[in-house]
Amino acid sequence: MSLHRLQTTLTLPITIDKAWEFFSDPANLALITPPEMDFKILTPLFKKETYAGQIIAYDVTPLPMMRTKWVTEITHVSKPAFFVDEQRVGPYQIWHHQHHFEEVNGQLLMTDIVHYQIPLGFIGDLMNQLFIRKRIEKIFEYRTKKLNELFIKGKLKLIQHQIE
Repeated sequence: MSLHRLQTTLTLPITIDKAWEFFSDPANLALITPPEMDFKILTPLFKKETYAGQIIAYDVTPLPMMRTKWVTEITHVSKPAFFVDEQRVGPYQIWHHQHHFEEVNGQLLMTDIVHYQIPLGFIGDLMNQLFIRKRIEKIFEYRTKKLNELFIKGKLKLIQHQIE
């Protein structure tokens, strides 16, 4: 079983405070998740802002015909610089997602670092090579497109997006 890593960066024309307000509100995740994933938050959200120890349950379709429950815990928070969510129940053996925010020249530089492991040993690694990694990359590409629509609003400038 391999531990896989995906890193994306993007630049948005917003302040770090505006970014924190948007990205630390779990309800906004549905806005930037591809519609085919039919993403639904199951947990009542008592606080609008993410906090360490927060448990959030979702109902989601990560792959076609694979409906599943996904439970994450927010394990680390350093407002407004970063937060980390880790899967507790869901389709991955390991899912550790770091969200980093930095203001650079009046714009937001956002970096996501995801470490993940697929169950099923070498079969899971093969599934990752064939389609799972591509699916995760498409989710981040969709998110970039939606953030472009939300924060740039009609400007021709595209946000920088890089997947490593």
